[in-house]
Amino acid sequence: MKYISIVLLGTLILGCGGAKVDQSTVLNPTNPKGVKGSVLPASKNAQLESVKLKVSTKALSVDIEATMTFLTSDELQGRDTGSDGIAKAADYIQNIFKNNNVLPYFASYRDTLESYSDGVAYNVVGFLPGTDSELKNEFVIIGAHYDHIGLISGDSNDKIANGANDNASGTTTVLEFAKYFGKYKNNKRSIIFALFTAEEKGLVGSKHLAKKLKAENIDLYTMLNFEMVGVPMVGKDHSLYLTGFELSNLAELSNGYANKNLVGFLPKAKEFNLFRRSDNAPFHDEFNVPSQTYSSFDFTNFGEYHKVGDEASLMDYEFMATIVNESVPMLEGIINALVKEVKYN
Repeated sequence: MKYISIVLLGTLILGCGGAKVDQSTVLNPTNPKGVKGSVLPASKNAQLESVKLKVSTKALSVDIEATMTFLTSDELQGRDTGSDGIAKAADYIQNIFKNNNVLPYFASYRDTLESYSDGVAYNVVGFLPGTDSELKNEFVIIGAHYDHIGLISGDSNDKIANGANDNASGTTTVLEFAKYFGKYKNNKRSIIFALFTAEEKGLVGSKHLAKKLKAENIDLYTMLNFEMVGVPMVGKDHSLYLTGFELSNLAELSNGYANKNLVGFLPKAKEFNLFRRSDNAPFHDEFNVPSQTYSSFDFTNFGEYHKVGDEASLMDYEFMATIVNESVPMLEGIINALVKEVKYN
């Protein structure tokens, strides 16, 4: 997440800036008693009848760990924007897109930032056309930043800030969504999968892409961003929180489609205005449509933010696999709704 510093209880804390498919598992589209979020009406239940596949958590966690291991390897030198290491990450990401039927949105997968002066920088942008003759003209962006801060002052043994939680975890999560929708092609609206560069430099990559898409006058429905989702929250009855929670009905809809209390409110996220600290913000600014970030970094559960200790070995891959599984029906519900349900309050 884009760099911020806060004082919390007298301590300086930094807040962040084919898998196997079990086809016998059918997700219950009704909202169970006690789940926070809307109970879906019959019309919404009908929309969820297509959600009949759930990826094996065990198989998925293996795939996630493999992606995380590469993105956080010392070979990539902390994925600093403009570096050779982040170029290797971009190659890896675009190969996943290509191998999973996700097209480049532009002429190539790489969306180059012309104004970036410290090396060559680019977002990696994939595209999956919608299947509905009318809804395909509306877009949902699913995004995360894939850069990190590179080499820093660590100790004599380690100077590489590998950036596992921040934000290889969000990048890997988005790549799993790309694999899923690339395989099943059950998205009525068109999806842009955007992996942003230079988030750590001030949201530079997402600002660039938001302006570029705005100039194309695309009909953007919503932007859903994933940031620091590598470890579970502590003592919460929900798995993720949503930045700008009170600004829209996205959390309520997310829980309804997920069929559980997946997304909640984190007071610290509002207190420190995390809504403005990640790549959702430029899309909010350019399009004025619901653009928000899902995260599990709760200011108590991960002490290695922007340190050399942000390593893949600290990530909870079963948790990450569960997040992917539970988010798929949420994303399908939002992407395939017959009308634009997600709205700012």
